[in-house]
Amino acid sequence: MPPTRPAKFAAALTAAAIIAACSIVNTATAADRYEIDASHTHVQFSVQRFGFADTIGTFTGVSGVISLDKQAPENSSVEVEIDVASLVSGDASREEAVLSEFWFNAEKFTTMTFKSTAVELDGEDHAHVTGDLTLLGVSKPVTLDVKLNKIGMDPSTRGEAAGFSITGGLNRLDWGMETAANFVGTDVAIRIEALAHKTEE
Repeated sequence: MPPTRPAKFAAALTAAAIIAACSIVNTATAADRYEIDASHTHVQFSVQRFGFADTIGTFTGVSGVISLDKQAPENSSVEVEIDVASLVSGDASREEAVLSEFWFNAEKFTTMTFKSTAVELDGEDHAHVTGDLTLLGVSKPVTLDVKLNKIGMDPSTRGEAAGFSITGGLNRLDWGMETAANFVGTDVAIRIEALAHKTEE
């Protein structure tokens, strides 16, 4: 016996509801995946040295993934890993000292990581990103100020890319890095220029 008109209507409503539900789920999980481009990402720190001037160091070994939700940026996330031994400071003897057991202890703690836990929007292209920074085997929360510079086609790769300028700070004593605390600054400024390329899941 063929379906009655009410039955057909109910079936159509059910199908529409399923499609709508799927659409909502897809929207909720519509984050794009971007991989950090180490060759165009600069992770810098600066710290006061004996009161004369700040010393600047850069980590070149950076990798990670950004999950970027363009419709709901507060749902975005980031995970980054840094090779501690990739430190460059412009002086080989200083790098050797800073990577020793008295500072970064790079032989034992080869990497540091940052994993976001919350994204708080502050305007159309600014956000405060809080996450756990693991350094010297200690995990502590850090909040970074993030500016989205641009999302668009990268002329060099012909693929979509996203660029960010990031600043923040921390007290190295919180991670147990206590060497020369009376002479070398304990407040560490962070600056990051990051480029990430969109990839397929």
